[in-house]
Amino acid sequence: MSYPHKLSAIIELFAGLSDAEKRETLISYADQARLQEPKEGEHFDLEDVRKDEECTDTVAVFLRLDEKGGGHFRVTLGPQVQTLTRAMSSILCKGLDGITPADVLSIPADFVPKIVGVELVRLRSQTVYYLLTRMKGVAKVWLQRQRQSSLEKDDAVSE
Repeated sequence: MSYPHKLSAIIELFAGLSDAEKRETLISYADQARLQEPKEGEHFDLEDVRKDEECTDTVAVFLRLDEKGGGHFRVTLGPQVQTLTRAMSSILCKGLDGITPADVLSIPADFVPKIVGVELVRLRSQTVYYLLTRMKGVAKVWLQRQRQSSLEKDDAVSE
Protein backbone atom coordinates (compact mmCIF):
# COMPACT_ATOMS: atom_id res chain seq x y z
CA MET A 1 0.00 0.00 0.00
CA SER A 2 1.28 3.42 -0.79
CA TYR A 3 0.37 6.07 1.71
CA PRO A 4 -0.40 9.72 1.02
CA HIS A 5 2.83 11.64 0.40
CA LYS A 6 2.76 13.61 3.64
CA LEU A 7 2.04 10.53 5.76
CA SER A 8 4.77 8.59 3.95
CA ALA A 9 7.28 11.28 4.87
CA ILE A 10 6.34 10.98 8.54
CA ILE A 11 6.53 7.16 8.41
CA GLU A 12 9.99 7.39 6.83
CA LEU A 13 11.14 9.82 9.51
CA PHE A 14 10.14 7.40 12.27
CA ALA A 15 11.50 4.34 10.44
CA GLY A 16 15.06 5.51 10.94
CA LEU A 17 14.72 6.18 14.67
CA SER A 18 15.52 4.03 17.70
CA ASP A 19 12.72 3.42 20.20
CA ALA A 20 14.07 6.16 22.47
CA GLU A 21 14.24 8.59 19.54
CA LYS A 22 10.70 7.62 18.51
CA ARG A 23 9.44 8.49 22.00
CA GLU A 24 11.23 11.85 21.90
CA THR A 25 9.82 12.60 18.46
CA LEU A 26 6.32 11.60 19.58
CA ILE A 27 6.62 14.04 22.48
CA SER A 28 7.66 16.73 20.01
CA TYR A 29 4.59 15.99 17.87
CA ALA A 30 2.43 16.03 21.03
CA ASP A 31 3.77 19.49 21.85
CA GLN A 32 2.55 20.64 18.40
CA ALA A 33 -1.01 19.39 18.96
CA ARG A 34 -2.32 22.91 19.66
CA LEU A 35 -1.23 23.92 16.15
CA GLN A 36 -3.80 21.44 14.79
CA GLU A 37 -6.74 23.14 16.50
CA PRO A 38 -9.31 25.08 14.45
CA LYS A 39 -8.26 28.60 13.60
CA GLU A 40 -10.54 31.53 14.34
CA GLY A 41 -13.11 31.95 11.58
CA GLU A 42 -12.46 28.55 10.01
CA HIS A 43 -15.58 26.86 8.59
CA PHE A 44 -16.01 23.08 8.69
CA ASP A 45 -18.14 20.71 6.66
CA LEU A 46 -18.39 18.28 9.54
CA GLU A 47 -17.71 18.47 13.28
CA ASP A 48 -17.58 15.52 15.68
CA VAL A 49 -17.18 16.56 19.33
CA ARG A 50 -17.48 13.92 22.03
CA LYS A 51 -15.87 12.07 24.92
CA ASP A 52 -15.61 8.38 24.18
CA GLU A 53 -15.26 5.69 26.80
CA GLU A 54 -11.73 4.81 25.65
CA CYS A 55 -10.48 8.39 25.90
CA THR A 56 -9.68 10.37 29.05
CA ASP A 57 -11.24 13.61 27.84
CA THR A 58 -13.25 15.25 25.08
CA VAL A 59 -11.84 15.07 21.56
CA ALA A 60 -13.24 17.14 18.70
CA VAL A 61 -12.50 16.22 15.09
CA PHE A 62 -13.29 18.78 12.39
CA LEU A 63 -13.25 18.25 8.63
CA ARG A 64 -13.14 20.94 5.97
CA LEU A 65 -13.19 20.12 2.26
CA ASP A 66 -11.46 22.38 -0.23
CA GLU A 67 -12.74 23.16 -3.74
CA LYS A 68 -10.84 20.16 -5.15
CA GLY A 69 -12.37 17.74 -2.62
CA GLY A 70 -9.28 17.48 -0.46
CA GLY A 71 -9.91 17.10 3.25
CA HIS A 72 -8.30 19.11 6.00
CA PHE A 73 -8.65 17.86 9.56
CA ARG A 74 -8.39 19.90 12.72
CA VAL A 75 -8.48 18.41 16.21
CA THR A 76 -9.20 19.91 19.62
CA LEU A 77 -8.14 17.87 22.62
CA GLY A 78 -9.26 18.24 26.22
CA PRO A 79 -6.59 18.87 28.88
CA GLN A 80 -6.62 15.26 30.14
CA VAL A 81 -5.89 13.65 26.75
CA GLN A 82 -2.74 11.51 26.84
CA THR A 83 0.53 12.45 25.18
CA LEU A 84 0.31 9.66 22.62
CA THR A 85 -3.13 10.80 21.46
CA ARG A 86 -1.82 14.37 21.23
CA ALA A 87 1.08 13.15 19.10
CA MET A 88 -1.22 11.16 16.82
CA SER A 89 -3.44 14.22 16.34
CA SER A 90 -0.48 16.17 14.97
CA ILE A 91 0.76 13.28 12.88
CA LEU A 92 -2.64 12.53 11.35
CA CYS A 93 -3.64 16.15 10.71
CA LYS A 94 -0.35 16.67 8.89
CA GLY A 95 -0.16 13.26 7.23
CA LEU A 96 -3.74 13.18 5.93
CA ASP A 97 -3.88 16.82 4.86
CA GLY A 98 -5.33 17.34 1.42
CA ILE A 99 -6.49 13.81 0.66
CA THR A 100 -10.13 12.97 -0.06
CA PRO A 101 -12.41 11.40 2.56
CA ALA A 102 -12.58 8.25 0.41
CA ASP A 103 -8.77 8.04 0.50
CA VAL A 104 -8.81 8.47 4.28
CA LEU A 105 -11.09 5.44 4.55
CA SER A 106 -8.78 3.34 2.38
CA ILE A 107 -5.66 3.87 4.48
CA PRO A 108 -4.82 0.75 6.48
CA ALA A 109 -3.80 1.23 10.09
CA ASP A 110 -0.63 -0.82 9.61
CA PHE A 111 1.50 2.33 9.56
CA VAL A 112 0.85 3.06 13.24
CA PRO A 113 3.40 0.56 14.66
CA LYS A 114 5.97 1.95 12.24
CA ILE A 115 5.55 5.34 13.88
CA VAL A 116 5.00 4.60 17.55
CA GLY A 117 6.88 1.31 17.78
CA VAL A 118 5.59 -2.17 18.48
CA GLU A 119 5.98 -1.88 22.26
CA LEU A 120 3.80 1.23 22.55
CA VAL A 121 1.20 -0.32 20.25
CA ARG A 122 1.10 -3.34 22.55
CA LEU A 123 0.83 -1.22 25.70
CA ARG A 124 -1.52 1.44 24.35
CA SER A 125 -3.40 -0.29 21.54
CA GLN A 126 -6.64 1.66 21.98
CA THR A 127 -4.85 5.00 22.29
CA VAL A 128 -2.71 4.74 19.17
CA TYR A 129 -5.61 3.87 16.87
CA TYR A 130 -8.23 6.12 18.49
CA LEU A 131 -7.78 9.25 16.37
CA LEU A 132 -7.39 7.39 13.10
CA THR A 133 -10.66 5.59 13.84
CA ARG A 134 -12.36 8.91 14.67
CA MET A 135 -11.07 10.57 11.48
CA LYS A 136 -12.20 7.63 9.38
CA GLY A 137 -15.61 7.87 11.05
CA VAL A 138 -15.90 11.56 10.17
CA ALA A 139 -14.85 10.85 6.57
CA LYS A 140 -17.42 8.06 6.32
CA VAL A 141 -20.24 10.26 7.65
CA TRP A 142 -19.29 13.02 5.22
CA LEU A 143 -19.32 10.59 2.29
CA GLN A 144 -22.70 9.18 3.36
CA ARG A 145 -24.15 12.70 3.57
CA GLN A 146 -22.78 13.51 0.12
CA ARG A 147 -24.36 10.37 -1.34
CA GLN A 148 -27.70 11.13 0.33
CA SER A 149 -27.62 14.71 -0.92
CA SER A 150 -26.84 13.46 -4.41
CA LEU A 151 -29.74 10.99 -4.28
CA GLU A 152 -32.11 13.70 -3.11
CA LYS A 153 -31.02 15.98 -5.96
CA ASP A 154 -31.52 13.14 -8.46
CA ASP A 155 -35.02 12.48 -7.06
CA ALA A 156 -35.91 16.17 -7.29
CA VAL A 157 -34.72 16.32 -10.92
CA SER A 158 -36.69 13.23 -11.91
CA GLU A 159 -39.94 14.58 -10.47
